[in-house]
Amino acid sequence: MQPIFVYCPNCKSSHLEFPGGTKIVCPDCGFEYYHNTAGAVAVIIQKGEEILLTVRNKEPQKGFLDLAGGFIDPDESAEFACARELEEELGISVDISKLQYLNSNPNTYMYKGILYNTIDLFFLYRDDNLYIKNFDSDELKGFIWKKLSDIDLDDIAFESQKKTLSLLLHKTG
Repeated sequence: MQPIFVYCPNCKSSHLEFPGGTKIVCPDCGFEYYHNTAGAVAVIIQKGEEILLTVRNKEPQKGFLDLAGGFIDPDESAEFACARELEEELGISVDISKLQYLNSNPNTYMYKGILYNTIDLFFLYRDDNLYIKNFDSDELKGFIWKKLSDIDLDDIAFESQKKTLSLLLHKTG
């Protein structure tokens, strides 16, 4: 496990231990911190024969192609997180009953010097009448529609997304 604390947040001791790589322990006061896996969602939005890819405007992987989505907030279902993220990033409202769960893949996400282990949950959302008029320009540089077979996986930001898109490509191809 990557050290994310230099000092114990409880007693300020610098004698932290990292047993087994799964937790941080302070032998001075007994503080324990488990840096557990964070849940995240990604939505493959399909319109006709094309899917929507966003262009990241922030690190990590700024400029790479991405699927709309993000971290699941506490007390939030994965489906609700999909709807919230699509509203925040793309300004669209979706019917969560039409989200189709596809699969999950582990991933890592480096944010402000801390490596987060994630479990990325992938959903498919089909809407042939979808129209995007606004998007969050702080988060996204833009978006493009592409046929699955035309996507170069080297342009995709995260390994978990590459695996899921590859799986879909082999299912349909």
